[in-house]
Amino acid sequence: MGTGKRGLIATAVAVVCAVTVLAAPGTAFANPTPSPTPGAVAPAKDLEAVRKKLDRLYRAAGRATDEYNAADEKADKQSAEVVALAKKIVKGQDELRKLKDRAGAAAAAQYRGGGLPPEAHLVLSDDPQDFLDGAGRVREGHHATKGLLGELTRTQEDLEQYAKDASAQLQKLEAGRKAKAAAQKKIEKQIAQAEKLESELQKEEQERLAELEKEAADKAQTAWLDSGILEEIDGKASAQGKKAVKYATAQIGKPYQWGAEGPRTYDCSGLTSQAWISAGRGIPRTSQEQWKRLRHIDIQDMRPGDLIIYFADASHVAMYIGDGAIVHAPRPGRTVTIAGAGTMPILGVVRPDAGAGAN
Repeated sequence: MGTGKRGLIATAVAVVCAVTVLAAPGTAFANPTPSPTPGAVAPAKDLEAVRKKLDRLYRAAGRATDEYNAADEKADKQSAEVVALAKKIVKGQDELRKLKDRAGAAAAAQYRGGGLPPEAHLVLSDDPQDFLDGAGRVREGHHATKGLLGELTRTQEDLEQYAKDASAQLQKLEAGRKAKAAAQKKIEKQIAQAEKLESELQKEEQERLAELEKEAADKAQTAWLDSGILEEIDGKASAQGKKAVKYATAQIGKPYQWGAEGPRTYDCSGLTSQAWISAGRGIPRTSQEQWKRLRHIDIQDMRPGDLIIYFADASHVAMYIGDGAIVHAPRPGRTVTIAGAGTMPILGVVRPDAGAGAN
């Protein structure tokens, strides 16, 4: 293996490994928050303010998780492109070596012929048939030489282009690594702040906070159902949709973890993307890309297996499973669960499977 091959592949592997290492949880960052007075129980209105603040922090972490997942997906693609280019360079170097060997052999043959070009040997021939045969060989030799030089030139140009492309991809990979690291810091900072805020609550306050969260979700779901929307939703799941729902609901109880795609932990889009992969349909990794690239449908046309995108920034996604319910990975500190489809502000609905028929 040549030094060019070892160097480029080593560089590609090093960069890929550097990006992969970033997926591991790192140091958390937290802003100081005043501690409550020992023994004091916060009034309900203060706990409601805490609930809203926690919601904001976890939503910010969700947005940063989408950024992280997008950067991670790009890094995987760029790493694959770098490796592919490395293989092309190695193949091109082997081809160039063979072409140079052929050129060297041609030069040696000319040297053994006394250094005279083929045309000179042809002119010195006394036999007419030898002359005719020689003329043909001269023409063939000219074509072969011209073709060999052309191959050498093209191969060298290809190698130069591959090297430029590899360098550009490595630069993109480095930029992606920085974007991924920045997103990771955002996630950890928001989660650390939320966890610190929750940890400062007394047991009674934590229980009341959980009640407030449930009350807020129930209120939103009731308002959604009272709109009469469920009466209009009667779509039947497609064969792929059934498989996706089966996979997603089988994950109920598994913990949320940002950046996770299973099988033990998931984030929101990790759950939906893996569910659809299990059904034989690859979809974008992040909730924002799922919203951008999958087919939009009206809510009243929704059927089990479709994905509901939440919030104006498309920072959360869940799978509709029928009867006004969803399965989703909510946030850090929670597990994959079933909830009401209207418990969060709906941005829209997307359908991963292209088939219109249902079973």
